[in-house]
Amino acid sequence: MTIIAELARVKVSEAEFVDRMGLIMERLGGTRTMGRLYGWLMICDPPDQSLTGLAATLGVSKTAVSTVARQLELSGMVERVPTSAREHRYRMVGGGWDQVMRVQLAIVRQSLDTLDFGLSLIGDDRPGQRGRLEDTREFFAFILQDSDGMFERWKEYRERSS
Repeated sequence: MTIIAELARVKVSEAEFVDRMGLIMERLGGTRTMGRLYGWLMICDPPDQSLTGLAATLGVSKTAVSTVARQLELSGMVERVPTSAREHRYRMVGGGWDQVMRVQLAIVRQSLDTLDFGLSLIGDDRPGQRGRLEDTREFFAFILQDSDGMFERWKEYRERSS
C-alpha cells in the first residue's frame, strides 16, 4: 500500500470513529454533533482546534459547533483554550465522563425527593401505583448507595493503570 493510500485509509477510519461517537452520544441523550465534536477532539492533532477548523472538519456550521462546544464546556467535557488570536479554540478535558456521571447522579439524588413526595400522596389503597413508585425509589437509592465508593474505586483504578 502506498503512503497516500494508507493516509486515506486512516482518515476514513477516523471519520468512521467520529461518526460512531456521534451515535453513542445521541443514544446517551446528547446530539450527534456533540458526539462527533467530542470524538474528533479525542483524536485530533493538535489537541486544540478552532471553531472554524472544527466546523470544516465536521461539515457543520460554525454556529452549530459553537453551540455544542459551549454545552460540552458547561458539562466539563471540553475547555476553551486561551489564545492571543480572536478565535475560539477548544480541547478535550480529561475526566469529562466522570463529571457527566456526577451530574447525572445528582439528578437521581434529587429524584428521590420527588418519589418520596409521590409516595406521600399514594396510599396503601392503591397498591399498583404505590408499588411502581417504591420500585423506582428503591432502584435510585440502590444506585446512589455506592456512588461515592464507585468514584473512589475509579480514582484508584486510574492511579494504578497510569
